[in-house]
Amino acid sequence: MECNKEEALKARDIAAKKMESKDFVGAKRIALKAQRIFPELENISQMLTVCEVHCAAEAKMNGLLDFYGVLQVDVMADEATTKKQFRKLAFSLHPDKNAPTACILATRSASSSQDGVLS
Repeated sequence: MECNKEEALKARDIAAKKMESKDFVGAKRIALKAQRIFPELENISQMLTVCEVHCAAEAKMNGLLDFYGVLQVDVMADEATTKKQFRKLAFSLHPDKNAPTACILATRSASSSQDGVLS
């Protein structure tokens, strides 16, 4: 079991380096591998959330930012669901819990997405 934890830690470190170089798709793939190897790994779920927000922000719908994809809600979601999901993302993306640069950018994407959905 300790061997799995060491491999997962190595994978998480590689994912963090990919995030620093703004390769969020690669970082997500490696972070998922780390989570499969050792599910109890510290901060892996927050790292995956950051990657998912950035990947959704990069994926454009008709040339525009996919607000619902960034917020990870259904297009038919009501305002209460959207606000609840935004609060959940804002809490998990807080810079005190994750790498500050990636979190700040992800939080900005989520915030602008909430504004776009609710306006």
